[in-house]
Amino acid sequence: MAIVGTGPGDAQWLSPEVRDVLHAATDWVGYTTYLNLVEPLKHGQQCHPFDNRAELERACMALDLAAEGRAVALVSSGDPGIYAMAAAVFEVLEQADKPAWQRVEIQVCPGISAMQAAAAQVGAPLGHDFCTISLSDILKPWPVIAQRLAAAAQADFVIVLYNSVSKQRTWQ
Repeated sequence: MAIVGTGPGDAQWLSPEVRDVLHAATDWVGYTTYLNLVEPLKHGQQCHPFDNRAELERACMALDLAAEGRAVALVSSGDPGIYAMAAAVFEVLEQADKPAWQRVEIQVCPGISAMQAAAAQVGAPLGHDFCTISLSDILKPWPVIAQRLAAAAQADFVIVLYNSVSKQRTWQ
């Protein structure tokens, strides 16, 4: 099973490795929007679309298919290791008591993150020490996020903010 990062949204940002993995896969699992991004590369793969907030369910579906012997590409945007699907897969693997999942070989294929793409447009703001902080309070409480923001600002880091707004989170 491969967890692939599609980059920040345009096909030109796909790495050759990701293109090869998508081509070789029998099944694509992902958030509908991410699957739509790679739709032009589809040639017979079975797609398994999910809602954006169903990360753990996507990870489980991909692991189930891979455990059956299918060649699975779990499609993520950006880089799958940055606020994306690689963490979800390893989280469910750690918590699940499914021996078949433990036998699945996992490959993480990096993608270009939004922060890298944005930084390239403005110069080199990430050329020295920096940090990324997600403002999403779905998996961690807001006081922890606020504490991290204050510490990063005090340390004089360039701060990359992810998940700055949502329909439900407007009060911050």
